[in-house]
Amino acid sequence: MRIMLDHRILSRFHEPLMARTEGRHGWLEACDRDAERKAEALSDVEVHVGTKLGAGDARRAARLRLVHVAGAGHDGNALDALHPGVTVSTTHRHGRSIAEHVLMSVMMLSRDVLGAGRALRAGRWRNVAVDRGLPFGRTLQGRRVGVIGFGETGTEVARLCQAVGLRVRAVRRDPSAPVPADLRPDWIGGNDRLHDLLADSDVVVVTVPLGPATRGLIGPAELAAMGPESLLVDVARGPVVQEEALYEALRARTIGGAALDVWWSAPPGAPSRLPFHELPDVVRTPHHSGHTAGTFAARAEEIADNVNRLARGEPLTGTVRTGEARTAPHRVPTP
Repeated sequence: MRIMLDHRILSRFHEPLMARTEGRHGWLEACDRDAERKAEALSDVEVHVGTKLGAGDARRAARLRLVHVAGAGHDGNALDALHPGVTVSTTHRHGRSIAEHVLMSVMMLSRDVLGAGRALRAGRWRNVAVDRGLPFGRTLQGRRVGVIGFGETGTEVARLCQAVGLRVRAVRRDPSAPVPADLRPDWIGGNDRLHDLLADSDVVVVTVPLGPATRGLIGPAELAAMGPESLLVDVARGPVVQEEALYEALRARTIGGAALDVWWSAPPGAPSRLPFHELPDVVRTPHHSGHTAGTFAARAEEIADNVNRLARGEPLTGTVRTGEARTAPHRVPTP
């Protein structure tokens, strides 16, 4: 098969990918090609590995059999433009990496790492020994973390938080779904209990995918339900949280702080049109909470295994759309 690898991070795992796939496939690294050269190559590609495939390219790929997204979110792919024979699969494997990032961010905010670091760079010691008015830092033991969404990332966040003494509660679409045996949440409710979770948590972690039901999910009323010392951590997608509402809550100090790994704008522009960088209690990172070697080594293995299943005619894992059987290559419609 002809396979296009159009992903800058996974291209660093090109050799393991090729070594794990069975058969003599033609691998084409395309992340450094311009749009025109990618479009030309797509007409002969059967598998596309990446995160973005626009409508024009999707229609042009007449021989395409599999779009394998190199992550969990498939919103960058024009699924409606793909011909019916294309299967779409996603891969995750980032739960532990993101959970560690969440815990790190909560500890940074709880111990004022940002403020202490800024002061020390300016030549000032900033701690309770030299400033009697400075609040003490907080430990994690016994504090309450509320997880919005309880998939791979949400359960890994709960697992790691539970291990260091945080008490866990969560809301999700189906509150009756099984819970991993090693987790002991205080409670799990449906999405209709979101406000209960916000009011009942010292830390709120957003892990839901972006979609019509979750866009703008956290707005002024939801932020108002949180306490003045509560922390918000968003490792899902920026637009799940309303940008202006969060900025205003942080500026007015109606919540205690935030950790933002996802944003409202894409590079190369600024991550937000609002000056979050001027706020004192915000941990800002460039959507890299899942960017560990372990995450992408595991993703490379899963993608290679799915390529092998496709070549053998076996069902694939992680499918979000199953292609219909076809007997002849799809023809690109004449404009």
